[in-house]
Amino acid sequence: MKNFWTRVTGRAERNAVSAPKFPPAPADAGTAIFPPIPADASTTQPAGFAETGIAPLARPDGPDTRHRAISPPEPAAGGPLIPPHPQGFAEEATARQTVLDLGQVRPATLSPDAMSGLADLDARLPPIGTETRPATEPRYQHNDRLNRDVAAGGGLVAGDDGALRPHYWGHRERLRQRFLSGGHEAMPEYELLEMLLFDAIPRIDVKPLAKRLLATFGDLNGVIAAPEARLMRVEGVVPKVFYQLRLAQAFAHRMARAKVLQRPVLSSWDTLMEYCKTVMAHRETEQFRVLYLDRKNTLVADEAQAEGTVDHVPVYPREIVKRALELNASAVILVHNHPSGDPTPSNEDIVMTDRISDSCRAVGITIHDHVVIGKEEDASFRQMGYLA
Repeated sequence: MKNFWTRVTGRAERNAVSAPKFPPAPADAGTAIFPPIPADASTTQPAGFAETGIAPLARPDGPDTRHRAISPPEPAAGGPLIPPHPQGFAEEATARQTVLDLGQVRPATLSPDAMSGLADLDARLPPIGTETRPATEPRYQHNDRLNRDVAAGGGLVAGDDGALRPHYWGHRERLRQRFLSGGHEAMPEYELLEMLLFDAIPRIDVKPLAKRLLATFGDLNGVIAAPEARLMRVEGVVPKVFYQLRLAQAFAHRMARAKVLQRPVLSSWDTLMEYCKTVMAHRETEQFRVLYLDRKNTLVADEAQAEGTVDHVPVYPREIVKRALELNASAVILVHNHPSGDPTPSNEDIVMTDRISDSCRAVGITIHDHVVIGKEEDASFRQMGYLA
């Protein structure tokens, strides 16, 4: 604060030195400088004018046409215009309050209310040199990652220019260059996930979060497919993390679908199963999908027919047949997942498949297969003998 007033003082003194100097006004200058003023002008003051400490202008035909300071007299010849070394805001304001009077800087006083406010401000400020600290301490404990007690040998690493820098400086760029030069095969899953989180959480270390996510959901597939509610319970996850993971999942689904859509299914069965696993294997609730094929067994549509709970999904044969007729489909492949990871068909799965098969057979639609997707394996009704 002392530095602030020093700067203000210096600016006022420079303005006083650089202000233009005017010659003394002639005795008859009153009628030449000012236009006529109404008779009651000498008693009229703008609002707040009295608090400035400056008297109003005299009438032009009066003895004085200049601003007059109310309280202080003229400074002594050769003496300082401003008292040196003020001790506080009140004294500083009294000393530095100035009025420009034909090129001369004169001290003037403030109103009692202004002086009282400055004195109160003086009383509230700590003395110069006093060490201050926040009223409340932060709720976290700062961990100095550069300390030798935390990092073996210390956390500073010499760069190419010999300068010591924190070990984590440039980590993101080094990881990106490693990925671009060597591909993803040699990189562990946590580093791939770390790079995916770069855009979601800028400027901090996301490696611990990547490892927490993998520990919670098992692998990269589980992290990408994790529902929002469970993701947000992991420490460090923010809404942008969920968005980034869903975006990656959308790219994966689109790429896998492009390999099977509008292509003969029966000649690329393994590719079709890879697509189904990508879309359904890591879901936490059951989903029933129907793949619609034309007369050449080309996949013309892939649609999620129903969503269920952890162990049940409602399916309506009438809706499947209706949609097949709308698409002019000649055959269908039924697919659903078991969130438990075990693809073994249940009795309810077998009964439901028989009902759908009877409905499709009535309108000439063939069911090629019904596949149950687990986390690692899948089960085919046709291979198991449940479909004739």
